[in-house]
Amino acid sequence: MFDLTNKTAVVTGGNGGIGLGIARGLAQAGANIVLAARNADKTVSAVRELETFGAKAVGVTTDVTDVESIRSTISQSIDLFGGLDILVNNAGINIRQRPEEYSTEDFQSVQDINLKGLFVFCREVHQNMATRGGGKIINIGSMASIFGLDWAVSYAASKGGVVQLTKSLAVAWAADNIQVNAILPGWIRTDLTAPIETKFPERFKQVSERIPQQRWGEPADFSGIAVFLASGASDYVTGTAIPIDGGYSVF
Repeated sequence: MFDLTNKTAVVTGGNGGIGLGIARGLAQAGANIVLAARNADKTVSAVRELETFGAKAVGVTTDVTDVESIRSTISQSIDLFGGLDILVNNAGINIRQRPEEYSTEDFQSVQDINLKGLFVFCREVHQNMATRGGGKIINIGSMASIFGLDWAVSYAASKGGVVQLTKSLAVAWAADNIQVNAILPGWIRTDLTAPIETKFPERFKQVSERIPQQRWGEPADFSGIAVFLASGASDYVTGTAIPIDGGYSVF
């Protein structure tokens, strides 16, 4: 039920953090992996690691703000593996500022990567997945999809949009047997969140005390949920947004 042998997955931003944690899980379940990311050196290292699981893995340099770059990544993936079965939209950025300090350019740049790029990737894989008889799309939201963040307004807006886009695509593409779901990471130890502990110790303390499981998450915590949402085990699950947060959102 959870076997992904002969399935092909594209993971954007998959060369580190949550994306790599997801890619590891998919690779261990038997999937071919395409890591679509900007940092070529990190991608080479990540590909080598995935190959240790026996997976076929490749890296493709991708700019999710560029439609032609996205199309090229999808085309290369299809040429290499014959088609696409799984898309994980993980690429994202955050610019931490209060709303009154946010420039229009910074606000838009976060939207372009976190929401617009995600939509374009979904749109561009649709035809191939529909032709193959179905597929799985996993979008990465955030706790900011649920809660407001005074210090990351554009990020929160984009991640709220990810959830609504996920629901809309799930409805639109149900007839094509494409399941579209979202994962909402809680507070996870990654390069993106690393500065919080040192630069904002009070915020780090408040967050840590609120997590019922008494720890921040790790990228490895996303391997299982990704395999579930990418496999036949979730064929009747679509349009959902699943928090992976150690209980943060219910406490």
